[in-house]
Amino acid sequence: MSSYGKIFTEGKVSRVLLKFAIPAIISLLVTELYNMVDTFFVGRYVGANAIGALTIAFPVQRLLSSIGLLIAVGASATIARYLGEKNIDELKNTITSALTLTLVSLIVIPLVIYIFLDGTLVKMGASETIFPLAKEYISIILIGGVFQSLTYIMCYSMNALGNTKITLYATSLGAILNVIIDAILVMGLGWGVKGAAIATVFSQFVSFIFTVYVFRKVTKELNLRVSLGFYGDLVKTIIAVGFSTFIIEISDAVVAVLLNNLLGSHGGDRAIIIIGAITRVSMFLYIAIIGMTSAMQPIVAYNYGAKNYKRVEETIKKTMKAVIITSTALWMILMIFTKPILGSFLKDPVILKDAVWAFRVVISAFPVIGVYYVSIYVYQSIGEAKMSFLLSIYRQLVLFIPLVILAVNIWGVVGAWMLYPIVDIIAAVTGIIYIKKVREELNEEYEIFKLKNLHNMIKA
Repeated sequence: MSSYGKIFTEGKVSRVLLKFAIPAIISLLVTELYNMVDTFFVGRYVGANAIGALTIAFPVQRLLSSIGLLIAVGASATIARYLGEKNIDELKNTITSALTLTLVSLIVIPLVIYIFLDGTLVKMGASETIFPLAKEYISIILIGGVFQSLTYIMCYSMNALGNTKITLYATSLGAILNVIIDAILVMGLGWGVKGAAIATVFSQFVSFIFTVYVFRKVTKELNLRVSLGFYGDLVKTIIAVGFSTFIIEISDAVVAVLLNNLLGSHGGDRAIIIIGAITRVSMFLYIAIIGMTSAMQPIVAYNYGAKNYKRVEETIKKTMKAVIITSTALWMILMIFTKPILGSFLKDPVILKDAVWAFRVVISAFPVIGVYYVSIYVYQSIGEAKMSFLLSIYRQLVLFIPLVILAVNIWGVVGAWMLYPIVDIIAAVTGIIYIKKVREELNEEYEIFKLKNLHNMIKA
């Protein structure tokens, strides 16, 4: 078991961070690609109303994946800390609790959504033309939630143990299958949104089966007998630590529902189609940033548990540098190639022209936002669940939602686009303040730790 912790303490921090970041980014990319690939195929081979339907369906998909990520990230950080503390019993119990919690949650919640689906779609902004397409798509993708989330739990658990390859393989398998099956069912057989939904669920199931196979091999190597069951205190810890990730993910769904209703009432289905396309493409930017910051988490958590505060400090600094460079590079690419990228989703030239302008405004301040996400995941990694939670709700729920309602009512659809960069700048400044604060706290803990060691040496 001790060999599994070496990756967190040995070698250059930048290399370790990269080793965790690549599979984390790919994992998040696949989560978004399921809806994005479906949107691409139905947009080109069914029509603009199908994009509107998948835009309405997006919050439901995001809810399911957010629940899975809540448990997976909470379990991952907890497992990494226990690994650093050499507490193997609690490590095993954490995995058991996470798997059980996921299984129960992702069976009950999709069932409740299905029962109340008609009323939910209306409240989410579905028009008469979009409603039947959205219902057909969601009714099928609800089945895949449990498979996707269990895959997250197993992959993130193995990540926390230092095994990063499984996430890369499992998520890549799902992504590739989804593209192939979408092409066959939507483009080849003309099954429309139903074919896109079937492709998503089948891909998630195959990815799940592959992950189970590898997960069983890893648990045997580590002599971990994992079963199903709840450990109350650990369940609370998993939820508390992972809740910030849930808020980050679900905030997009909440904002999507709000914008669908707000923009739909001011700009009709056309506005919903534009925000749907913008959301899909801008997710590429956020995937890279959140992937890097979440990759930092097990490294910080392990070393914090092992009281290696200097490596924690170095990991935070290297992550901030990587996030700023990456976000700036991606921002430049998408600002330059906005039209051809959005054009792959939107065929209507009038809608495309409006979408290009709106997209550039929406992401205009993106290079600064990465610092905000670093602050959230740092606090999450060291077990400061309350502060991590407060930071996670700050950007979307505290700032964006009340301000966008005001902006749209005053300036219409344009007000929504203009608000994005303003909120991003405010959130970035807040992130800088809190990163500085946590680094000061870590330095204080390091000094206390040195004094305790010195005192123990003198006593010995």
